[in-house]
Amino acid sequence: MARKKDHTKIYVLDTNILLHEPFAFLSFKEHDVVVPMTVLEELDYIKDSKKDVSRDARISIRAMEDVLHEATPEELTAGVNLKGLGSGAAAPTGRFSIFSDHGMPMSQQVFTSNENDNRIINAALHLQQRNAPRQVVLVTKDINMRLKAKGAGLAHVEDYRTDQLISDIKYLSRGYHRFEGSFWDKVKSVESHTEGRDVVHSIDRKVFPDAYINEFLIDDSKQFAAIVEDMTSETLEILDLGYERLMSRKAWGVHPKNIGQGMALHALLDPHIDLVIMTGPAGCGKTLLALAAALEMVVERKMYDKIIVTRNTPEIAESIGFLPGTEEEKMAPWLAAITDSLEVLHKNDENVKGSMSYIMEKANIQFKSVNFMRGRSIQNAIVILDESQNLTASQLKTIITRCGEGTKLICSGNLAQIDSNYLSPVTSGLTYLVEKFKNFSGSAAINLDGVVRSRLAEFAEEHL
Repeated sequence: MARKKDHTKIYVLDTNILLHEPFAFLSFKEHDVVVPMTVLEELDYIKDSKKDVSRDARISIRAMEDVLHEATPEELTAGVNLKGLGSGAAAPTGRFSIFSDHGMPMSQQVFTSNENDNRIINAALHLQQRNAPRQVVLVTKDINMRLKAKGAGLAHVEDYRTDQLISDIKYLSRGYHRFEGSFWDKVKSVESHTEGRDVVHSIDRKVFPDAYINEFLIDDSKQFAAIVEDMTSETLEILDLGYERLMSRKAWGVHPKNIGQGMALHALLDPHIDLVIMTGPAGCGKTLLALAAALEMVVERKMYDKIIVTRNTPEIAESIGFLPGTEEEKMAPWLAAITDSLEVLHKNDENVKGSMSYIMEKANIQFKSVNFMRGRSIQNAIVILDESQNLTASQLKTIITRCGEGTKLICSGNLAQIDSNYLSPVTSGLTYLVEKFKNFSGSAAINLDGVVRSRLAEFAEEHL
């Protein structure tokens, strides 16, 4: 690779970066990007597999081929200029090259075993030595690989953070703001008007300058509760919900047990909100509230035609199997959380199983695999996407873009229970969704922070 000024860096990308974000090699601005040959081999192996990530591998390979298709072998090794391949301040201006790590002499290899991770680290170490004093950075989502690279003498190792919207999960929008003391003590002037049975207050934006659409506002008095309906540079339009009225809402016989559940239930039952995102620990009521609200709107209010329930697990992402049974029957074990919640909603019925079967038919509840959501167009339905913390932003985009006219999507997940190898709370698609949609008038996000499952579950969540 041709020498450049010392202030630009050389980024060596691991395979998992291109699986997480297929166009990642275009995200490093003025710096150079190197992909070792071993990474291309891994992508080649994955693209033909039956795993869900095979699609991302194919996209990445095509994207790199588009950049390199006219390059000679010499240019490919020296680096192809990326200028003109993007727009805005983040457009790349560095060079992109493939490094042949197979022909490295044994004397230049720190790791002699032929494992893929070791070959990629060897390549990064070789580039560090060859291009000194320029900074060479290995970018990988594999924590163990980062430790191995550091231990082997690589000075700079990073996670891929270009797609992170927040630096720490504690900065994630909670969906509501709690004012200390009384809210009205902070308001100097207000104009109120009625819209039907609703009261809307217009207040000075300075009272809460960081507000966004559909953010709930509550205070310590346990009297005031409102939601931001509209805003200008100078004013906030807030709909007065009333604390007691929020707490007295119900859906399919379920009443909120705390104000967080009250706010979530309001968003779930609001026909003007197309996307509801619920985050929170195990046992805070996400799945139960979603199902109760869905049954209320489909069976009682007849606002939607059906309920589609789906979730992501590593096993489902690869295949739901070839054993006998319908898609619903194969998905049932993975969606036990939904059937558990359904059982709770009908626990006082004489024949619980009979009630569940009747309701599943009446509400047209369908269990679907995430794999088979791609390519569909879902009309006039409620889609419940459970355990969505394990999905990437691109996987969530695939599901959201399936939602047609009259469809409401409910996403729920616990960011403390991520099973994916390549996701963390700050890079999860669920986190991405909360931050990207917080200024969209058709969405609301709520963080449910109280465990209401049992005192045992609450103690475990706090102390284990």
